[in-house]
Amino acid sequence: MPAPREYEVVLTPEEQGGYSVAVPALPGCASQGETRDQALAMIREAIEVYLESLEAHGDPIPGPIEIERVTVGA
Repeated sequence: MPAPREYEVVLTPEEQGGYSVAVPALPGCASQGETRDQALAMIREAIEVYLESLEAHGDPIPGPIEIERVTVGA
């Protein structure tokens, strides 16, 4: 069994309800869910499939990226 990996995800509440969720370190890896917990479960599955596809094609597995919060006055 491969070692666990951790990725930062971005949850965005949607106007019509639910959440969209994306993984900045994995371009194109995104999902959604009706609740926050469902969205997180869905993105876990999407990440697993994404990484399996990279491995199957012999592509490198991206490492974590650095995320920082910035405050602006606008």
